[in-house]
Amino acid sequence: MASKSKSVYICSECGFESAKWVGKCPNCGQWNCMNEEIKEISSQKNAGAYAAHSTARPVLISEISTSEESRYHTGLSELDRVLGGGIVKGSLILISGEPGIGKSTILLQICEYLGRTLKILYVSGEESSRQIKLRAARLGVQSDNLYILTETDIQCVIEQMRASQPDLVMIDSIQTMNYTELNSSPGSVTQVRECTNAVMRAAKSLEIPTILVGHVNKDGAIAGPKVLEHIVDAVLYFEGDRQMSYRILRAVKNRYGSTNEIGVFDMGDNGLHQVDNPSLALLAGRPKNVSGTCVTCVIEGSRPILAEIQGLATTTGFGNPRRMATGFDYNRMSLLLAVLEKRAGYYFSNLDAYINVVGGLRLDEPATDLAVAMSLVSSLKDVAISDDAIVFGEIGLAGEIRAVTHIEARISEAERLGFKKCILPFHSLKQVNAKYSDIKLIGVRNVREAFESSID
Repeated sequence: MASKSKSVYICSECGFESAKWVGKCPNCGQWNCMNEEIKEISSQKNAGAYAAHSTARPVLISEISTSEESRYHTGLSELDRVLGGGIVKGSLILISGEPGIGKSTILLQICEYLGRTLKILYVSGEESSRQIKLRAARLGVQSDNLYILTETDIQCVIEQMRASQPDLVMIDSIQTMNYTELNSSPGSVTQVRECTNAVMRAAKSLEIPTILVGHVNKDGAIAGPKVLEHIVDAVLYFEGDRQMSYRILRAVKNRYGSTNEIGVFDMGDNGLHQVDNPSLALLAGRPKNVSGTCVTCVIEGSRPILAEIQGLATTTGFGNPRRMATGFDYNRMSLLLAVLEKRAGYYFSNLDAYINVVGGLRLDEPATDLAVAMSLVSSLKDVAISDDAIVFGEIGLAGEIRAVTHIEARISEAERLGFKKCILPFHSLKQVNAKYSDIKLIGVRNVREAFESSID
């Protein structure tokens, strides 16, 4: 019985299929995301034949050996940190980010180090081989083990993987790959899903680690169906403003390591350079004796990082005051403003309020609440916070300062960079077992007490 085809509507956000068009996806709730595609229905006879010839057999877990597991070091310690120690053999890694953020750049850069001992196949569906050569020359990549393949047919790519048996494969990007047996256009939900599945099967069967480059949509999420992130072993996401030099590489998913680690890079004329001391880099150029700025310490994985938070409160020119937050959650900012008014007596109801995290860093840890509040109060009062003071703590709805974790790691990082005063929750003082001679610890119970201690 020959295969049939029918028209279906597939959500570009989550991959939900519908027999008819709807304006709002019933699964994820997004509007105007249902795209028409032609789906082929294979016969039941062929499906049963595949199951009958399957050679997979169950194996006792005690018989599975992990002694040969190894990781490839990329030559960039920041990237290895995010990956959990390096690239695992047979793993499938997805790197995503906005256009021009540095995805293709970092792939070519690690080819210079990995190409010394490994055979690398770089597959490009967006650039010609000459364009890649020019970019490699600009980045100083001159590896003799780097092979370039300009191809968009995913079946041809997999055939080359089987024929050449490379040690590492890079595909830039998965949205340009095309599965010829499908009628839909490249980049569609069906094409991205099936191409990724095909690459995954080849990578696992051949034990070849594969890195995919993924595009993002207008909302900043990874383009294609959500199942794309479930298929791969690790999802890395580049953050940062293209107009700024710093780039943050974050692991959204990692089956072989922690998802809390981040890597910090600096984009220059000759590629990405890893930042070994992110705290010092993010605090460079910090103004002195200026109101509305406060330094805090966040924990990213096992690494403490100091970040500068700037706040601005000014008279509004509109009926409703404007609120804006860059690098900080907008709803959390609104909550803190409400607490400052109700519990501490600092009124922002007729003022515009702005929050900015310097360096393109995104802060989502509750320990940054107190620093955000201090920057806003400092701007409101036009009183500068001490340049040698660092602040961290969580603010509750009652206006109390609640304890946070990793106290000693935060204090040690602040002391290393020359801060003399540390304002922290009073209940966190009991967690400090070490003795610090170069920094003064001040425990506070509420917001007003914290502000008064920060300006002395």
